[in-house]
Amino acid sequence: MSLPRSGGIRDALDESFCLPGLDNWDAGAQGTNDPARRLPVDFRTGWNEKALFFSIRISGKAREPWCRLTHPEESEGIQICLDTRDVRNVHRATRYCHRFAFLPLGWGPEGKEPVVLWFPIHRAKGHPNTVAVERIAIQSEIFPGGYRVDVKIPGDVLTGYDPEEHPRLGFHYSIVDKEYGNQPFLVGPPFPYDQDPSLWGTLECRR
Repeated sequence: MSLPRSGGIRDALDESFCLPGLDNWDAGAQGTNDPARRLPVDFRTGWNEKALFFSIRISGKAREPWCRLTHPEESEGIQICLDTRDVRNVHRATRYCHRFAFLPLGWGPEGKEPVVLWFPIHRAKGHPNTVAVERIAIQSEIFPGGYRVDVKIPGDVLTGYDPEEHPRLGFHYSIVDKEYGNQPFLVGPPFPYDQDPSLWGTLECRR
C-alpha cells in the first residue's frame, strides 16, 4: 500500500498497515515462554516512491524507556533491519542491507528527544553508501505505560531503494526492552537475526 504525501504518519497508517503482533508468534522464538511477559506492540509500516514510514506503539511498561547514547545497542527502542533487494539465499549482509535503531529518548541537552542511529552489520560482505541519519525524520511520544515512535526514511537514504523495480524489502525488527527482554519479530537467539538476511521476513510494496 502507498501513503499520501502529506499528513501525520500515524494518521496515514491506519489498522490496515499493521503488522502481526509479537503475540502471534511462537513464544520460544521471543525468548520467553510466559505469555504475560510479551510486550504489547502496535507496529505499522507503509511506503511511497519517496520514502518508508513506520509508526510503532509500545504499551504495558512500568517505567519510562531507558535510552543512553553511551550504550546505543542496549538502549530501549526499536531496531530495524532492511534489505532493499530482499535476497533470501545469503547469510551475510550485502551493501543493500541496513540496520537502524530508533530510540524514543536520548538526544538533546536533557536527553528527552528521540534519536536515529545506524549500525554496521556484523560480518557483512559490504556496507551501504554513507547513511545520512540526519535526514531521517523521527518523532516520539512518551505516555504512562509506554511510548510511540514515528519515522520517515527518505528512499534516497537507503542504498538500492526502488519500489518500482524491487517491490519487496527484506525486513526484521526487534523491540529492545529491559523490563520484558528483547523481543524479535520472527526468530530470536541463538539465531543471528541482526546480521543474517535469510532470517528476515519480507515487506511487499503494493499499490
